[in-house]
Amino acid sequence: MSKPCIICVAITGSLPTKANNPAVPITVSEQVESTHEAFEAGATIVHAHVRNDDQTPSSDPEKFARLKEGLEKHCPGMIIQFSTGGRSGAGQTRGGMLPLRPDMASLSVGSNNFPTRVYENPPELVEWLASEMLTYGVKPEIEAFDLSHILKAKDMADKGLLAGTPYVQFVMGVKNAMPVDRDVFDYYIHTVKRLFGADAAWCAAGIGQNQLTLNEWAIAAGGHARTGLEDNVRLDRDRLAPSNAALVRRAADICEKNNRPVATWAEARRILGLPQPGTVKSGVAA
Repeated sequence: MSKPCIICVAITGSLPTKANNPAVPITVSEQVESTHEAFEAGATIVHAHVRNDDQTPSSDPEKFARLKEGLEKHCPGMIIQFSTGGRSGAGQTRGGMLPLRPDMASLSVGSNNFPTRVYENPPELVEWLASEMLTYGVKPEIEAFDLSHILKAKDMADKGLLAGTPYVQFVMGVKNAMPVDRDVFDYYIHTVKRLFGADAAWCAAGIGQNQLTLNEWAIAAGGHARTGLEDNVRLDRDRLAPSNAALVRRAADICEKNNRPVATWAEARRILGLPQPGTVKSGVAA
């Protein structure tokens, strides 16, 4: 199989702290440096959250603006994807950075259980976030924690709430949500192809020790892969991951074993229908 594989690096998230792993980048400068290393290792999408100085989650648009500026300077061409996840804020504050026009943003289209709480994504908020992404030309990445979320993405696309073919990411291994199950994983792929076409791009993310498993499954099955310290702070049971780049290199090694080249940023943009850097955005994303 020679289809290029896009590697997404989720650099920080909302939960891991330096107490979990000193390599977790917290400040904007740390995030830019960590992303640059991951970019050089083969990552072409950066999935980004921002944090306060005390390491707690933030949805401050000013922090996102400084991060975007730094990433564009030091990782030219890399696809910048901001998180609109619910751990960083409530209600419409979750989309306060979308006017910055990142290339992409995560979009959870339904609710589900998390380890200690319900991850709430009420329909009215989902539709508002989707409308903001349309307004500012931001391509959503559909975060599917459940089969119903893929079907919801299809419904939204049919209603014109999503532009183009949805890019769906399967998230497996969150406690109390969808476990890592190969039959379910295979059915997710079947569902994406049935709803969006045989050539529709998709991605997968595994949480904790499941990260390696989902990287292997997705790459072998022709999908794209997410890695990074947001989802997993370890290389194995005995070793912390020394950097986001180390986890990207591990995914790249899996690509090589499966005879799949790691996608360049230009290839990743072509696969996802994203404009080249410097293109002025107006209206909906491709």
